[in-house]
Amino acid sequence: MNFVRRRLLGSSLIVLGGSLLEALTTPLWKWRDSLRLEAAPVPYPSVSKRAVTSPVQFVDVAREAGLIARNVWGGVDHKKYIIEAKGSGLAFFDYDHDGWLDIYLTNGTRFNTEWPPGKAPTSHLYKNNRDGTFSDVTERSGLGRTGWQTGVCVGDYDNDGWDDLFCCFWGHNILFHNNGDGTFTDVTRKANIYDEKIRWGAGCTWLDYDRDGRLDLFVCNYIKLDPENTPSNEDPPQCQWKGIPTMCGPRGLPGDSNVLFHNNGDGTFTDVSEKSGILKPGPRYSITAVSYDFDNDGWPDIYVAVDSQPSMLLHNNHDGTFTDIAVMAGCAYSENGHEQAGMGVAVADYDCDGSFDIFKTNFADDTCNLYHNNGDGTFSDVTFSSGIGINNQYVGWGCGFIDFDNDGWQDILQINGHVYPEIEGHETGQTFKNPRLVYKNLGDGRFKDVSAEMGPGVSERFSSRGAAFGDYDNDGGMDALILNMNDPPSLLRNDGGNQQNWIKIKLLGTKCNRTAIGARVRVVTGKHVQMDEVHSGTSVMSQSDLRLHFGLGKAQTVDLIEVGQPDLHHPRGLRHRTSRWT
Repeated sequence: MNFVRRRLLGSSLIVLGGSLLEALTTPLWKWRDSLRLEAAPVPYPSVSKRAVTSPVQFVDVAREAGLIARNVWGGVDHKKYIIEAKGSGLAFFDYDHDGWLDIYLTNGTRFNTEWPPGKAPTSHLYKNNRDGTFSDVTERSGLGRTGWQTGVCVGDYDNDGWDDLFCCFWGHNILFHNNGDGTFTDVTRKANIYDEKIRWGAGCTWLDYDRDGRLDLFVCNYIKLDPENTPSNEDPPQCQWKGIPTMCGPRGLPGDSNVLFHNNGDGTFTDVSEKSGILKPGPRYSITAVSYDFDNDGWPDIYVAVDSQPSMLLHNNHDGTFTDIAVMAGCAYSENGHEQAGMGVAVADYDCDGSFDIFKTNFADDTCNLYHNNGDGTFSDVTFSSGIGINNQYVGWGCGFIDFDNDGWQDILQINGHVYPEIEGHETGQTFKNPRLVYKNLGDGRFKDVSAEMGPGVSERFSSRGAAFGDYDNDGGMDALILNMNDPPSLLRNDGGNQQNWIKIKLLGTKCNRTAIGARVRVVTGKHVQMDEVHSGTSVMSQSDLRLHFGLGKAQTVDLIEVGQPDLHHPRGLRHRTSRWT
């Protein structure tokens, strides 16, 4: 099959789009002729030269973009129960398929609060106006709910061409079906995934674990929380942190088990948690899950960041079952073999060696983890040798591998925020509201902390939780959406990151699931080979852009684009087919 060579960069965004979207849904395509690229324009004025210490600056434009909905999440100055401290995620996703990222903001509530009619906090859906601003379309969409909503993940579970929304709650999770007309319908009971029990859902991820072309659903459950039988900070002090009375948990509270739902192909799901083996590790304080093919065997695995207990790597056994191999693989504990308070997860092939690596955020007084994939089913903790281990004063939450300067190497953006507002005024060496962290990938396996150089959007302080990453203004620079506890969100616009070349790829499945989750893309420029997979979930309980973004640096041509789709009938999970650009 032949395709017309297209201009990939410039004033109009081409994401291997238009008629090419359908063409990309076959199992594997390779473009062997070079794709010629043009430098993207810079749509925003640069920041004042006096303030610039990096050619890329992150600027918080949430208010001017119209994102004014304030997050409400428990007490502001005091947290009585752990649910008030944990917070939630959010989503960048194109719900109306117009090629522009829209925004979904979760929200919470407060204990013992009677909200006036029409004043209760709700979740929000914002439509992208394609001019740098957003419009609140929550009321028409049917997504506005009040409650402790925690996690969110996106995937087209019924393959009707419209991405659906799964929302976790402390209470009852909800599956919202995208009707394709800007509205969503609660189909939780109809889909057979409603749980009569009160549970604390956290992160979630869609994946096709049996490669039958339909998306299945993995859901993290955190704690079996019963406030009436849980000590609070108003009781005689039972819990403290550095001598300061605080709410209790997670240690001492009962952990919960995760859930795997198999898609039956008729709009309903079957709980296969026990049958699949995901319950064998026992109850855990699970927070965030993401699915990638970590061992390159063509089958999607699941990594789960776990709080205060060993994290899990659920290896896909190719027969509908999983085995937790995290301890043997070297990604369950710290380098010293200690349990850590895992929160967020980011995955990328940061050193371009052909295997996916893992970054995990943890609690204060501990470092985050960078697990390097050795390509043999094991990981090495390279936190300190890579340069990531220099910061331990923050509670890390949302995180993402993003190539902020489009040089072809995945950098790291980490979002922080403490859980105990009571520490303010005490000499603990830590604060409740924190700045963000940015680590630049030096291209040799090492990272450099460049946070102080990256502008006001990085240095501003909040107690943040969820984060989603994507190019909301389609200018070629990767942006960040951040949930700030009891504050409005932050929208960090990337100014200057598009001065090098880039390519953005949107996949739609026909043989596989329509969202193309699990599809892998390799982009080759000269001797430099990058890869990524379309994935659901990640960061902390959040959903990032489903499009895949690759920085190309100064390269003027793309020599090869390879797209691999899961295939049930192929032993390695991928089929091969070649196409040329003419």
